[in-house]
This record gives sequence, C-alpha cells and structure tokens, in this order.
Amino acid sequence: MTRRPSVAGLVSARAVFVAAAVVLAAVLGGVAAAAGGGAVSGDASGTEAANGTDGLVVDPPTYDPARPTAAGTATVVSDGGGNATDGENATAGTYGSLTAAVDAAEPGDAVELSGVFEPTEPVVVDEPNVTVRASETHGALVDGGGEDSVVVLEAPNAAIEGVWIHDTGEDLESQDAGVYVAGNASGATLSELYLTDAAFGVWVNGADEVTVADSRIEGTEAPRFANRGNGINLWETEGSEIRDTEITDVRDGIYYSWASDVEATGNTLWDLRYGVHYMYSDDNRIADNVAFENDVGYALMVSDSIEVVNNTAVANRGQSGHGILLKEIDRSVVRDNRLVANDDGIFLYNAQHNEVRGNLLYANGVGVHHSAGTSETTVAGNGFVENEEPVLTTTRDLVAWNGSDRGNYWSDARVADADGDGISDTRHRPAGAAQRLVQEHPAAAVFADGPAFDAIRLVESRFPAVETAGVVDHRPLADPVHDVEPYRPYAAAVDATVEYDSDPGDDHHQRHQ
Repeated sequence: MTRRPSVAGLVSARAVFVAAAVVLAAVLGGVAAAAGGGAVSGDASGTEAANGTDGLVVDPPTYDPARPTAAGTATVVSDGGGNATDGENATAGTYGSLTAAVDAAEPGDAVELSGVFEPTEPVVVDEPNVTVRASETHGALVDGGGEDSVVVLEAPNAAIEGVWIHDTGEDLESQDAGVYVAGNASGATLSELYLTDAAFGVWVNGADEVTVADSRIEGTEAPRFANRGNGINLWETEGSEIRDTEITDVRDGIYYSWASDVEATGNTLWDLRYGVHYMYSDDNRIADNVAFENDVGYALMVSDSIEVVNNTAVANRGQSGHGILLKEIDRSVVRDNRLVANDDGIFLYNAQHNEVRGNLLYANGVGVHHSAGTSETTVAGNGFVENEEPVLTTTRDLVAWNGSDRGNYWSDARVADADGDGISDTRHRPAGAAQRLVQEHPAAAVFADGPAFDAIRLVESRFPAVETAGVVDHRPLADPVHDVEPYRPYAAAVDATVEYDSDPGDDHHQRHQ
C-alpha cells in the first residue's frame, strides 16, 4: 500500500528532511569525486573471514554400490494362487530374460530379480498389481543400452522396488526415462530405485497417485542443462507423492506441469538448474527438503496455492541465484524455511496475495528481492540476519509489509523497545532513499555505512511523513526469532570466488583462475 503524508506531518519533518537533503548532496558530491578519481576501495577486512572453509556448504550424499556382474535371473512368484498350497507364495517360473518374466507375470504376481539384464527394448509391465523387485537392494541392474525408456508401466498399481536402472536413451522429445509411467498406470509405487545415466529419471505421464520414495537419481551429466531431462517429470498428475529421494546432474530435480495435490517431502537436490520447478500447478505442498548449489533452489512459477514449509536452500548462486523464486504465484505460503548464503534468499516477481512468514534469511546477497508488480504480500516473523542487502525493491511506491501485524527481526535495525513488548517503538526502512541512491549511483556504496546515509535512514525511521518509495516494516521485532549459530558454517563455506557456468560440465560451479 502507499502511505501519503499529511500536511502537518510534512511541516513538522521539514527541517530534518532539509538537513538530510544537504547530507545527500554531500554524498552525491563524494560519489562524483570518487568516480572521477578512479576506483575507491572500501574496507574488505571481513571478506576472507566470511568465505571461510573451501568446498560445498552441504556435502553431497555419496552412493557407490558394487555393480552386479552375474547374468540376470528373474523369478516369477505367484501371489498364492496357481501352484501355491496352503495360501503360500509359489515360484511360477525362472527366466534369463526380464521381458519374458514380466510377460509371464499375472495380476498380483512379483518378479524377483538378481544380476544384470540387458533388454533390447523397453520392459513393459502391462498387468495390474505386478511388482518387479530386486532380491537384494540394487543387486539387480537393468541396462537400457542407451536406447529408449528402460521400464514402462502400463497398468495400475504396479511397483518397482530396489532395482538399479541404467543408461536410457537421450531423446528428450521422446521422453526417454529410467521409468516411464503411462496414463493408465495410476497407483504406481517406485521405491529404493537407483537411476543412473538417465535422460529423465521418472516420467509420470498423466497417471495419478504415483509414489516415488527412498530413491536416487543421477542424470546424464550432459554438457548443458538444456540437453538434460528432469529427475522426476510430473505431467497432469493428481495426488502423487515424492519423498526421501536424492536427485543430481539433471536439469530440474522435480518438474511439475499441470500437476496438483502433490506432496514432496524430505528430498535432497543439488547441482541442478532448478531443484524444484512448478509450472501451471496448483494446490501443492513441498516440505522438509534441502536444495543446495543449484541455480535456483525452489522455482515456483505461474501457479496458485502452494505451501512451501520448513525447507532449506543453501548456496544457490547461479545465473538467477535464488533460494526461493515466486514468479506470478498467487495465494501461497512460504513459511519456516532456512535460506542461507544464496544470491537472493527470496525473489518475488509479480506475485500476489502471498504470505512470507517465519523464515530465516541469513548471509544472502539479498534477503528478499521485491520486484515487478508484487503486491498484497504479508511479510512477518522472518529473521533478516547479516544479509549484504536485506531488501531490494524496484517499486516506486511505499510498500508496508505489516502495518498491523508483528513485523520481522532485522539485524541492522535501530531498536527502541521502551515497553518491553518485543516490538520496536520505531519503524524500520530496509529499503528506502539510501538504498535507491546506491542502486542509481553504485559508487555511493562506499558511503553506505557512513554518517550521511545514517542521517537519511534516521529521517525515514523517525518521521513517517517522509515517505520515500521502498519498503517499511512498521512493527519490527526487537529480538532475534531464529538461532543462526547452526548455519554459520554454511555461510562461511560459501566461496565468493566461485562463479556460475552456463554450460555446466560435471561441476557447473567453476572457480575463477
């Protein structure tokens, strides 16, 4: 909302405002002098200490199982009918061909695998309630030979458990996947899978209530993200669940298109373009995930009613570099997330009627970047701690984030809490005239911590009549709302000399030479 000053307020603040204008002129004069005299170096004493330990902020989870070498054996186990006696399961046949075993399975049967299979065409499960499982987790490998999808599910309630699936085709238009779940395969369950050298790990193509759990997906490591598929690609699905799965070396970890009522929990996503990417997907929930060292941790675009709760985004510092991106997102909630050492903690772009509550925004380049028509956003209960810039905005209006609500904690705010209610008696301007001056005159940044800028901030905080464009927190919190100590090692480990490579290879974060 835009707050307009009263005439009486303007008169009472005029003297102070004029004084600030004089100081501002002096600053601009200093900027011009600095620009004319060459580069001005500020105090960089804190830079090396802030960078700290070299290496990844969150260590990638490693997995290196012994690759099976024995020839494959597939045993069809009946569900208790046929050859079974006294209700016990019975062996219905043993095969050296996985395709033959799956073709022999009847509804309710299981196909138990060990060793290595090299089918010459996709293995198609087309009977309902058939389970394909490894006798020992990842002790059975199905090698697609670099052609087509490896396993295709075409019947409801099929399951694949504990199988290592390797080397799909590379045709993204043909949707080559480790496991392709067709539209008539609703109710599929994929658990404890290891998908390697996969264009797409799992492609869900119109099936509902699909579960992917406790798995690991490693992509093709193609030289460019554009040549990689997604880890899990969800298209026109409802009621599906993605949980406790590790995804790396693909384009987007979990991609949603026209997907709704999907819950993604406990997943780990790294070295990707986007850890999670929503398009045209409403009424979803994402909770308790970790996304690190990606271009963007969680990219929410053109969707409605998404709940983003208790996730972690660390060192997402690519070409976009956002922990959480909300682009044309409406009526969504971003709550209790930890956003540490990203370029932007949260980026709001033309986002409407959203809530941003209880998040920790710590040691980011920008805490919240507020841009391009974003409005009606409630921002409260967040902790803005030691960000290079707490808020960056392009608005030409004055935006009040919480005129009547408890506000946010700002580590750089001047707090005066005379009545001890935990709320500062003075408002806080994280983005105002001082910030805009630096935006329009970057050389002025050298004066940002000096008395001239302090005078401008003082005027904006103490005199509501001086309503320059930007963001105001009317009721900032007097005390921290998060314990940042557990996250200090994360922030210290981010190396500022690392840059993003738009043509990533095995490691898309390359060090300056």
